[in-house]
Amino acid sequence: MTKQNTAKKHIVTSFHNLTAEMQEAVKGKYPLGFVDAMIRVDKPSGDFFYAVPFDTDEVAYLVKIDVKVDDNPHEEEDKDYYDDEIKGADEIQDDGSQDGGGDADDEVNI
Repeated sequence: MTKQNTAKKHIVTSFHNLTAEMQEAVKGKYPLGFVDAMIRVDKPSGDFFYAVPFDTDEVAYLVKIDVKVDDNPHEEEDKDYYDDEIKGADEIQDDGSQDGGGDADDEVNI
């Protein structure tokens, strides 16, 4: 008896390169999205990509998924939305301290 070679072909491809039918089949396998199934694949060059596994009878696919990666998560925190001093803050504080800082509406003269 000879052993039949049943090893599947392995293909790495982008989701966008799949046919419309294959894209629908991948979406059907992951109806709640790809987040929980994604794996990070590191390349020898130091680059990486994210992919999800998808198998058919003949082929085992690793389907690349486009992911926006936040390279600097602290960048947003480091932004200086204001100058060193908020303009007019001293004047507002001075006006409030004269009338005792109550909740009454102030009359504004223009």
